[in-house]
Amino acid sequence: MKQISRLNFAHLPTPIEELPRLSAMLSGPRLLVKRDDQTGLAFGGNKTRKLEFLVAEACDQGADMLISAGAMQSNHCRQTAAAAAKFGFKCILVLTGQKPEQASANFLLDGLFGAQIVTVADRADRDRILKETFDKAVADGDKPYLVPYGGSSPTGALGYAFAMEEFMKQNVKADWMVFGTSSGGTHAGLVLGQRVFGFKGKVLGISIDESEEWLKENVSRLASDASEKFGKRIEFTAADVLANADYCRAGYGVLTEAEREAVKLFARNEGLLLDPVYTGRAAAGLIDLIRKGFFKKNETVLFWHTGGQPALFADKYANVIASAEGAKQSSRG
Repeated sequence: MKQISRLNFAHLPTPIEELPRLSAMLSGPRLLVKRDDQTGLAFGGNKTRKLEFLVAEACDQGADMLISAGAMQSNHCRQTAAAAAKFGFKCILVLTGQKPEQASANFLLDGLFGAQIVTVADRADRDRILKETFDKAVADGDKPYLVPYGGSSPTGALGYAFAMEEFMKQNVKADWMVFGTSSGGTHAGLVLGQRVFGFKGKVLGISIDESEEWLKENVSRLASDASEKFGKRIEFTAADVLANADYCRAGYGVLTEAEREAVKLFARNEGLLLDPVYTGRAAAGLIDLIRKGFFKKNETVLFWHTGGQPALFADKYANVIASAEGAKQSSRG
């Protein structure tokens, strides 16, 4: 295997826990959760694994600034800003959406970590403004490193290729791995790790905001490109990628009753917090598939918890969840 640059700052290995009460309540398969919400950096999450490789690459290139982009409450940007602070980089984040009147949740943490924020009202303008921001940093004499959206590049995908190796060493049997997928880096890493490290189960991504066709094409390409980091290219095709896009029709970051129910069921049955955008939607898909009998009752399904809980405290999400619970309590009274 080729030498791969990596900074080891995540809290690894993350634990695997049983979810017996949730499994019993759903009358479903044995459920496990892999706690990547406990990776340690700035409340943890899946991006921390990717950043171990991305920040190492930035160091190798002599960069002094990290630049990235995401939604206003981006978990990826929160962890990027924290990594920049930890390793002495300047940081600029290009965030899409309406700037909140009062900073909260991930947006509050971005500023606390010292990131400079550039806001973009229309997502269609984000790539252009991101490039302009990067070019201006170069013109100002900085040496920026562009951290890709969601950390999803061949380098970033290595985080979850090695996460699969970590899982295999924990000697826990799973027939399925289920997780949220969006920009594709986590998904591609797990697909690559499945091949490289010999996982015999199935790897199923529940789409947060992309079509099944887009995910199959982009995840297979990203896994193929990331494989070169191991010294020999492996060609993946769309047939190697399992993705389900049945649960994202409401749109990115739009809470439906399905996400609210998933957050509530995990909290009340297992004392486990999900975020409303990613793990909430992925868990909603998992719950629906269990109810439909997609998984056999004698199978073991591992839910990969990718973090994101700070978003629970963003007003736009907290108010929706709180109002729904308040309405239920009022109707009981």
